[in-house]
Amino acid sequence: MTDVAAFFQKKGVKRIIIFGLIVLILYSLRSMINLILLTFIFSYLMNRLIEFTAKRIPLHRRVLVLIMYTAIVGILTYGLVKYFPIITAEISQLIKQITAFYSQPHENAILSFIETIISKNQLAAYLENGLSFLVKSFTDISKTSVQVIIALILSLFFLLEKPRLKEFTSKFKESKLAPFYFEIEFFGKKFTRTFGKVIEAQFIIALVNTVLTIIALTIMGFPQLFVLAIMVFFLGLIPVAGVIISLIPLCLIAYTIGGFIKVVYVVVAITIIHAVEAYILNPKLMSAKTDLPVFYTFIVLIFSQNFFGVWGLIIGIPVFVFLLDVLEVTNKEETVET
Repeated sequence: MTDVAAFFQKKGVKRIIIFGLIVLILYSLRSMINLILLTFIFSYLMNRLIEFTAKRIPLHRRVLVLIMYTAIVGILTYGLVKYFPIITAEISQLIKQITAFYSQPHENAILSFIETIISKNQLAAYLENGLSFLVKSFTDISKTSVQVIIALILSLFFLLEKPRLKEFTSKFKESKLAPFYFEIEFFGKKFTRTFGKVIEAQFIIALVNTVLTIIALTIMGFPQLFVLAIMVFFLGLIPVAGVIISLIPLCLIAYTIGGFIKVVYVVVAITIIHAVEAYILNPKLMSAKTDLPVFYTFIVLIFSQNFFGVWGLIIGIPVFVFLLDVLEVTNKEETVET
């Protein structure tokens, strides 16, 4: 019995058991995973934005938090009221364009070959599933909006009371739950340092990619720029694969409005933008620990999409990087640049 007790008292064993309990708790709360993830992402990104602004504008933290949240909620409300009908109409037009591409006969041998590959590899079914997901998302817009609003409110209260929350939470150090507290603190710091900062970097990269892509598409005379901007941004949150996925509908639209030469222009433009991401943004925002081989990236995305659904494409790489950090696969000194 003494040997068994000593075994469970080992730091490594306790850490594994507590980590397993955290995973089990999160799994039992999987119906709330959207709310949990949105709250964490909003809290982390807003906290970073507030810290960045506080260094340049001498305002009390709480006042700054309220101003920031009021501005963001105002922008979201204005955008939803003004542009939601436009986006809905543009989605309909986009679907018509893609349908027109498939319905018309193609004499070009390359396009016929691509269509054959799409049919054989069931990519058409994937596109259909994607369209169903898009329609379902718009059908469940009220549910999504409620989750976003609740997450914003929770993150607002978290940031308003952050000093008090730290003080209150530190009381657990002297409680009977102290062993759990220290391990949860360990995982929490690791999670924030890796998952949070990788999400932040992905967000910035997706935003820059979207701006550059929309500028290029505007020059090339693309229609439906609002919905394309939304599509490029959300796909830009998916490392590596997002660029490839977004290229497919962009090439289809390019062919319908300008033929094969327009497809070449789009491929060249996206290649240049991807080069800017790979050689300028990634080295600036990411450390070597997130510079995964492309093979690992795709394997992680495939498994995470299978387990977490659409969220897995966005959080798969950050979660994998967090696990690498916990397992000390990379150097502890390595951090994601801020």
